[in-house]
Amino acid sequence: MFENDSDFFFLEKPPVNLEDAPPHVEPLESSNTDVKVRISGRHIHISQKDLELLYGPGYNLTKYRDLAQPGQYAAKETLTVVGPKGVIEGIRILGPIRDKTQVEISGTDGYRLGMEPPVRDSGNIAGTPGIVLVGPYGAVTLKEGVILAATHIHMSPDDAAKLKLKNGDRVQVLVDGERDIIFTEVLVRVDRSFITEMHVDTDEANAAVIEDGDYVTIIGKILVS
Repeated sequence: MFENDSDFFFLEKPPVNLEDAPPHVEPLESSNTDVKVRISGRHIHISQKDLELLYGPGYNLTKYRDLAQPGQYAAKETLTVVGPKGVIEGIRILGPIRDKTQVEISGTDGYRLGMEPPVRDSGNIAGTPGIVLVGPYGAVTLKEGVILAATHIHMSPDDAAKLKLKNGDRVQVLVDGERDIIFTEVLVRVDRSFITEMHVDTDEANAAVIEDGDYVTIIGKILVS
């Protein structure tokens, strides 16, 4: 038997690291928090300079079909990407032209190419891996620009106002289906040109058993991350 407190062994409780703490989620007040899902396959956003190096001087993209987001389109043009250990042909370019070239692939594509690109918000390519792009006119060696696009929601200002969300907020999203999965830290991007939909890549869709056009539910806004 223990006679006093000195006979007990107490574990000192470690200090809480806020970076490791689970995020605090504020539930949304709206009764309709469902969002349509779109599955994004591998694609390339390209600068005019790189386009001309790959397709020739003065070349302009040719629209193949419009995408759901107004002003966005799939171009007829495709490129081959060459990684350290593999090649993927026929990756479609999406328009319109951007300031910097960005290659968005899945983790599975990365394994095939022999690289491990980081998960990044679109446009945040500093310090990311580079890759070689090959077109019918020439080739371009990117010093950076390959990412796994972070899960994000395009949202119209009207929908954002109803949900009391703003551009740059992050939310948790529930997939209520064959596999119940919660996406955390989903970036909300608000713009007058957007229609509201969540974008996931093919790996995420397969893991969550999501089909293009399914609906998911925003649980709440992240207050602490």
